[in-house]
Amino acid sequence: MNFSTLFRLGENLNLDRKTLVYLRWIAIFGQIIAVNLVFFILGLEFPILLAFLVILVGFITNFYLQFGIKTIRIKDFHASFFLVYDLVQLSLLLYLTGGISNPFSILLIVPAIVSSTFLSMGTTIILGGLTIIFLFLLTLFHYPLPGIHENAFTFPKYYLSGFFISIIIGLIFLSYFGMRFSGETKKRSEALNKLQEILAKEYELESLGGQAAAAAHSLGTPLATISVVAKELKKELGNNKDYSKDIDLLISQTKRCSEILKKISKKQIKDDKFFSYVTLEDLVNEIIDSFKETSSKSINLVSENDNNKINIKRSPEIVYGLRNFIGNAVKFSKDTINIIINSNTKNIELIINDDGPGFPDDIIALIGEPYIKSKSQEVSSNSGLGLGTFLGKTLLERQFANLSFSKDKNLGGASVKIMWNINYLKFNV
Repeated sequence: MNFSTLFRLGENLNLDRKTLVYLRWIAIFGQIIAVNLVFFILGLEFPILLAFLVILVGFITNFYLQFGIKTIRIKDFHASFFLVYDLVQLSLLLYLTGGISNPFSILLIVPAIVSSTFLSMGTTIILGGLTIIFLFLLTLFHYPLPGIHENAFTFPKYYLSGFFISIIIGLIFLSYFGMRFSGETKKRSEALNKLQEILAKEYELESLGGQAAAAAHSLGTPLATISVVAKELKKELGNNKDYSKDIDLLISQTKRCSEILKKISKKQIKDDKFFSYVTLEDLVNEIIDSFKETSSKSINLVSENDNNKINIKRSPEIVYGLRNFIGNAVKFSKDTINIIINSNTKNIELIINDDGPGFPDDIIALIGEPYIKSKSQEVSSNSGLGLGTFLGKTLLERQFANLSFSKDKNLGGASVKIMWNINYLKFNV
């Protein structure tokens, strides 16, 4: 791991300013309550003026953070500054009130945990290292734990050493958990954003098709008028050499425009709502035909028990999802792809088998996650198992499909089973 990767210099890492402000206000007012409770209520003596001074500085810094900084989100560097200060402030308060023997010393791990959730790994490592250093110093150097005169509390050294080690273990564990949780959340968020982009593009294309058809319909009448007038002019002018060629050109170009508009209209008729419901077999055949134009591989569609043919909606989700999995089979197969459709009174299923390398055994259960790892390396979208598969699976599941992944026993490659409950499909037709 290089320096830029460690500190994620290429990423836009930041922390919501309000979140940090609220967390710091909770900490500050908690410190005020604890200090007053211990000194005035319990009567335990410690340098209270120094403690209030430390808290006052924290109050000022948070006041500046809330009202002096106008940005909604704080970048990694600036957020780390405030978290480091919070670590130093709490360490000073603990120094004045018994060091590591103070039960509130466990709160020293909070800045590092906040960093692990929202900021870079580099920042988290720095805060974690500083936390360990401060814990070590607080174990050796500190004011006595507040007690009642000669009855001041004392702890054996082995107890303090054990407490020191336990806090470090908690720090490492929680920071690691925070980084993993944050990383997975960010990856899934990125994947879902990509999903929304794909759907937006699909609907945009659909909308453009409708607009094109409307334009074709609107232009049909003026073009027909131009054609009629041009033909009448040709009759009137007879064999006039000066104009006949231009009129013939006008008629031919008008005819060409009409033919183009007819094609646009016919395409839209196929995509019209009346025709937007097709059998699964017809839809798959359309997708197969699009791949046959660019691939010489054998793609076979078999309807073994398709006894209950029903119409399904030609939605962007289903089209993209099916195209993704069929495309992966075409891409990674050696020569043969078999697509099987089965149906009965309850379910309709589509099975895509190929003779490619198949799915790695260690990730079959994870297929469909946005980013997955095999034993050797991370599986990228180029392998057919990364973001693209996640998007295809998610889109089909939105259309009430259930997906499962395995190895095909006959061809030896990958097998993808997509199944719908017919009642769900009928309900949403």
